[in-house]
Amino acid sequence: MSVLRAAAIFSDNMVLQKGRPIKVWGYDRSGKTVRVDLDGTYTECTCVKNRWCAVLPPQETYRKGLVMTITDGDDTITFTDVCIGEVWIAGGQSNMELELQNEKHGAEELKNCSSSDVRFYYTKKNPYIDEFFYIDERDNCWHTADSENARYWSAVGYYFGKEIAVKMGVTVGIIGCNWGGTSASAWTDTERLRADCDTKSYVDELEDAMVGKTEEEYLRELDEYNEYVAQWQPKINEFYARNPNGTWEEAQAFAGEARYPEPLGTHSPFRAGGLYETMLKRIAPYTVRGCIYYQGESDDHKPFIYEKLLTMMIDNWRELWDDRLMPFIFVQLPMHRWVGDDDTKNWCLIREAQMNVYRKLRNTGLAVALDCGEFNNIHPADKTVVAHRLALQALYMVYGMVDKNTACAPMLTGCQYGKDKVTAYFENVGDGWKCTSPVNDDFEIAGSDGIFHKADEVDLSDGKIIISSEKVSCPTAVRYQWTNYAEVRLFGSNGLPLAPFRHQIK
Repeated sequence: MSVLRAAAIFSDNMVLQKGRPIKVWGYDRSGKTVRVDLDGTYTECTCVKNRWCAVLPPQETYRKGLVMTITDGDDTITFTDVCIGEVWIAGGQSNMELELQNEKHGAEELKNCSSSDVRFYYTKKNPYIDEFFYIDERDNCWHTADSENARYWSAVGYYFGKEIAVKMGVTVGIIGCNWGGTSASAWTDTERLRADCDTKSYVDELEDAMVGKTEEEYLRELDEYNEYVAQWQPKINEFYARNPNGTWEEAQAFAGEARYPEPLGTHSPFRAGGLYETMLKRIAPYTVRGCIYYQGESDDHKPFIYEKLLTMMIDNWRELWDDRLMPFIFVQLPMHRWVGDDDTKNWCLIREAQMNVYRKLRNTGLAVALDCGEFNNIHPADKTVVAHRLALQALYMVYGMVDKNTACAPMLTGCQYGKDKVTAYFENVGDGWKCTSPVNDDFEIAGSDGIFHKADEVDLSDGKIIISSEKVSCPTAVRYQWTNYAEVRLFGSNGLPLAPFRHQIK
């Protein structure tokens, strides 16, 4: 029986990152020296505690059809059709997870996807590690694009990869590492979470859920939940097929009470640090160019600590990849509200947290997607726009192929407060503003009493906006689109929406 193995992420059809040292690792119980050869370039390493990790020198040209061999002198592994290209991780929750076959343009795209130069590795979605975990992982591999393989790929990841491939004329590899409904805490090391007084709450929730409960009792609860959902989900699907605009209360009246999420415990993908262990660490430190990330919805119940959580997670990933400046591009949440829900402003706070992280962390990009949401639908079907805006960020900040005014949405840079008006200044406006309809209702100002009033007058000028209200004589604060859901009507000349903001005199 062979004792030499490469990590599961290495397979035929894989894409290796151009221009960076290529880390290749695996396992070997023989204790011998392991040699890795890529088209005549080779390196050797020794095993430490049955694990080996070799680092090939950077490959400076884009190429296809290469062969990689790995040998310890007795056993040999061969991988074919290896490419040198651009490699990105596609992380996040359900809006990153949404498959191409379910995307608005997916059916048409799948007819011609084989012509795209995108390859995909989908990290196995296993929430806990057992014997099956390793068997399932070993069966995984990189896939080339065809109508069968690509249907299951992340739509955002695919469209992003396709645009980069076309613009740069290279093969792009996307590593899908996402799970619907997950908090950023699921993708962060437990000990990091525990060390902070705010993020520790995510760990406490897991520990509290298991208090007074044996592992066997928890697993029985989980089995019962899964049986219930297996009967409930088809009913929910039937209801929305018949009533696409139906309310959540009406849906539950038809199908039964929603019990989501599943019981929290040691087998739950939603537990703090869980997917960091079972998914993220299984692909690290595969050499990549950077990461695209679409998440935040499942942290809207703790919006005041999301800035800290997202910062911690990005730092954690960069440390795991031993790359303190690994490009990290994330989507700012779009407009969304469920029918019947109050406008609690929690998504406003998540958007603000994402903006703050973008402003303070180097080598981060923000794809402003305010106009990409849908009322009463948390999973907008069209992923082409979001993917394009992520690609614009990459083409600007990583590849230098477009300028900032092309890639970045208009963003607030500061405000000047007058006796009866506020003048707000912006960057990335380009040649001026574009409005689809009047925008007075989208701006609000407040005086010292802190009560916000809709603007009566909004004067749009190149690079600035003047806001006033007859109800506010001495404004001290201003905000734009400070709502979970509304129509988006204001864009820069580059077609990108003005990013939401709030500002006040300090």
